[in-house]
Amino acid sequence: MKPLEIIEDFFVPLKMDNVDTDQIIPARFLKSTTRDGFGKNLFRDWRYENDDEEKPKKDFILNQPQYKGSILVAGKNFGCGSSREHAAWALKDYGFTAVVSSFFADIFKNNALNNAVLPVIVTDSFLEKIFAQNNEATLTISLPKQTITIDTTKETESFEINSYKKECLLNGYDDIDYLLSIKTEIEQYEQKSTK
Repeated sequence: MKPLEIIEDFFVPLKMDNVDTDQIIPARFLKSTTRDGFGKNLFRDWRYENDDEEKPKKDFILNQPQYKGSILVAGKNFGCGSSREHAAWALKDYGFTAVVSSFFADIFKNNALNNAVLPVIVTDSFLEKIFAQNNEATLTISLPKQTITIDTTKETESFEINSYKKECLLNGYDDIDYLLSIKTEIEQYEQKSTK
């Protein structure tokens, strides 16, 4: 994985609450075991008429060219429903590196972190301030400082993240990479404990 520190980009506003994982990536697309190719089916049933890629729904946010960026801003309770990791795969494959919401389902949040998609939890009032911005507004998310800033207004809010997951994201580690990075310390501990 690529290290993640600062994300400064436009955002896509998905002002909907209770978006579940079946809406993020419908179950009929879960046949693959690799992480590639899921982005084209992100929000599939909301993006296309009768599942036809030739007929995009013009009113859906991902089909509107004025909305772009690597940050998805969603309503409350994003990622609820079944515990499919494919939801995080689809977001990542589409090009999102962060999702902002006032609440995430726990399993989705952990799946996102494991797949280098940063879930940023903000207050309801801060979320509304983001949604009030126009499509030219940008956000800056600092993982080292654990802050998110609305660049046009300079309003900033802090967010929480598990310290282990933060270290992994900052260094581009998955769980195995992390263990390899502390291999020497593990070996030293083993030598001490066997004496």
